[in-house]
Formats: sequence, structure tokens, C-alpha cells
Amino acid sequence: MASEIKKIGVFTSGGDAPGMNAAIRSVVRTCAYLKIECVGIYRGYQGMIEGDFKTLDARSVNNIINKGGTILKSARCDDFRTKEGRKKAYDQLTKEGIDAFVVIGGNGSFTGALLFTQEYDFPVIGIPGTIDNDILGSSFTIGFDTAINTVVDAIDKIRDTASSHNRLFFVEVMGRDVGHIALNAGVGAGAEEILIPEQNLGLERLLDSLKRSKASGKSSSIVIVAEGDKIGKNVFELKEYVEEHLPIYDVRVSVLGHMQRGGNPTCYDRVLASRMGVKAVESILEGKSNLMVGIRDTNLVLTPLAEAIKAHTEIDEELIRVSDIMTT
Repeated sequence: MASEIKKIGVFTSGGDAPGMNAAIRSVVRTCAYLKIECVGIYRGYQGMIEGDFKTLDARSVNNIINKGGTILKSARCDDFRTKEGRKKAYDQLTKEGIDAFVVIGGNGSFTGALLFTQEYDFPVIGIPGTIDNDILGSSFTIGFDTAINTVVDAIDKIRDTASSHNRLFFVEVMGRDVGHIALNAGVGAGAEEILIPEQNLGLERLLDSLKRSKASGKSSSIVIVAEGDKIGKNVFELKEYVEEHLPIYDVRVSVLGHMQRGGNPTCYDRVLASRMGVKAVESILEGKSNLMVGIRDTNLVLTPLAEAIKAHTEIDEELIRVSDIMTT
């Protein structure tokens, strides 16, 4: 173990994700178990610059494993993008006696951590916490499982109304540049069509699919649209296009929005967060740095932060094939 590590900081950054609290809890209790002091850094990099620190012990994280969001809060921090801002953060960490930190977040959070450790040779381990599941080096990120279950539950409810009124619903889900939420939730909820950024299906194919659905006797349809889908500027334009070319449909739009980031984390996310928190602290004490904890198959793995932020995870081609068969 790296004997010089006596105090570890932990913080959450970027968008919140269900399971972040479970990861915080795991880091804090692993530190307590290994007799290492743990400091919570509030409001991400902004709190680091301002010295918004609080010592956490095992009892400080009671009853948070089941809660969504993050007790350490999150905030955007333009100052940390500058060398001057990172110098302020380093000075605050040094003043507090923090020897290393664990950052729980996504691509932007890891980019900041990588810059910081390159400039100050400061030990850093990342834990991927984002509902988008878009971090290279991990098959699953904390929050993804909860998010897709939230979406499936919402779609099940929307389908009740769609069936009752013979309507077509466009349901927009989060995902920015990746379609993991849309694809998985779409298959799980039995959507008639799934539109994702990775596949530009085109408006004509969408119309053909809806025509086939109508001809086959379907009285209602659900189309899942990832917010980063490329075939329309937004889901409301898709609605207008379909209404213009297929007036037989009564079209509605439902944007699920930030409800996808909230709610109690699933058991899977709680267990994954707990495992990753232990691995993060142990990795720091083993003298490792500039790495992200991920999971592949059922095994925890370490990926260099520089690799993790290079690109998004690829979409599951097998699941796309399954989706095509299921929407027949």
C-alpha cells in the first residue's frame, strides 16, 4: 500500500445519477475500514476551489444507499477549466491535507481530473456515474440501470393511454450522443420503433414502419427517440412530419426529461456502486492513479482516464438486430 496516503477526498461532478450516493457511501466506509481519513468535497470542482470540505466517517453516510441524487451536490465550474482555477484547487487540497481523491462522474469530470493530475502529479481514481452509459472502459455506468427501468415504467404507463385513444406517441429519452437508454428501454418496453444517434434511419423508413404497423392492425404505436437522434432537429419536428404525411395518426409527444435521473437506485446500481467504491480506494492505496474503475462481464477493471474520455461506448449491434426483429 502507498503508506503516504492518509486522507482521501471524494466528490461527485457533472449530472447526478442514481447510485452516486451508494458510491460515496462505499468510498467513505472503505476508508473507515482501512483506517484512512475521508473528506467529502461539496459541489464538485467548484467546492474544491472554494475549500468546501467536510470530514466524513462511517456514520456520516447512514441511510443514503437508497437515495437518488448526491448528498455531496454537483455544480458546473468554469474556473476549473483554467490553470489558475486548478492551482486554487490544488492549494485547497494541500491546505486540507488531502493526498488523493476519487471523482464520481462522467466524461467532463474525468477530463478535469486528468488535467489536474497531469499538472500536479496528484493521485486520482474515477468512478463512472452517468445515466447515459457512454464511458469507454465500462460495460455499465452507475445510474444507467435505474434510468432504463424508470423509462420502461413510464412507457408502460404511456402505452395505456396510447391504446385507449388509438394514438401514436413519440417518447423522447436522454442520451445526447448515444442511444443506450433508448435502445435498451425501447426493447424492454416493446416500442414499435427506436430512433438513436448511431443509426440514421431516415424519415422515409420511419413512415414505412408506421404504415406497416397500421396495416398489420396496430391501433397505437410507441416510438422511442434518443434526444441526440439525427433524423429530426427535435421530437416535435418528427411529430409535425408524421402528422403531415400520415394524417391517419393522432400524434402526441412525451419528453421524459430529468425524471430519468431521479428516483431510488436499483439493486444493480447499488451493488455496482458499492463494488466500484471499494476498488477505487484500494487502487489508490496500491499506488495507482489516473485510472477509472469499470466493469466488464462481472469483473472490475481499471482503464486509464485518457482512454476512458477518448470515445463513447459502442452501441450493442446484437440488441439492434433484436429490436428489428421485435418491431416486425
